[in-house]
Amino acid sequence: MQEPFDVKGVRIGEGRPVICVPVVETGAAAIVGKIDALVEKGVQMIEWRVDCFEEIDRPERVKAVLEEIRPLTEQTVMLFTIRTAKQGGNTALEEKKILYLNELAAKSGSIDLIDLEFFEATRPEREIRRFQKMGVRIIASHHDFHATPDDRILHMLMEQMKHGGADIAKLAVMPNSADDVLRLMKLTNDIKQKYPSLPLVTMSMGGLGVISRVCGETVGSCITFGADGQVSAPGQLQMETLADILDALHASRAGA
Repeated sequence: MQEPFDVKGVRIGEGRPVICVPVVETGAAAIVGKIDALVEKGVQMIEWRVDCFEEIDRPERVKAVLEEIRPLTEQTVMLFTIRTAKQGGNTALEEKKILYLNELAAKSGSIDLIDLEFFEATRPEREIRRFQKMGVRIIASHHDFHATPDDRILHMLMEQMKHGGADIAKLAVMPNSADDVLRLMKLTNDIKQKYPSLPLVTMSMGGLGVISRVCGETVGSCITFGADGQVSAPGQLQMETLADILDALHASRAGA
């Protein structure tokens, strides 16, 4: 059953959105060093963007990084993401190789969540169930870096990801107008009203859509991505600024 859940003491799916900080370094040593530094800063959730790793085509090197970060992240939520070029990422790795790397991550003991590009997978429902049985949570995701589809398509995308069985449904789109930003925020609220227990992650990218990254507690988006230096997607705020805004909004809601 899809519902809010706890990972390492972090509540995902309700309340103040969790800030996830992407790691986009290219070399193994830099990746491990960045993760170590973020843990020291007390970051709740870290996303390793594996598609940025210069040795992604060598599974043994991915496994080595996973083994090295395991003792560092015992108290920090870890998200493993391979973002393909079709979805705005940095790799054209074929599906079977991506699934193999996801399996390495699921079995590593280092990873709590895996991002699965739902509409790029041949049999996403089967893969979601398979990885969940290995003990990890799954984010079913879809990204459109060019536009915000019409409302009918937005609803269809979310419905399909919801019914695919993932623990979280994520949708990121690019706005071409303020109306696009508002439509995405309304979609989030509509889906949350329809499926109140489903953890959702939505964002309208770019500078135009920044407001969608801070309003999750109001409309129902439970994770937002903030940068520590280099961003992984257009429109990301620095994590300290993002935390200040979320804290202020949360305090205002609590005092209302």
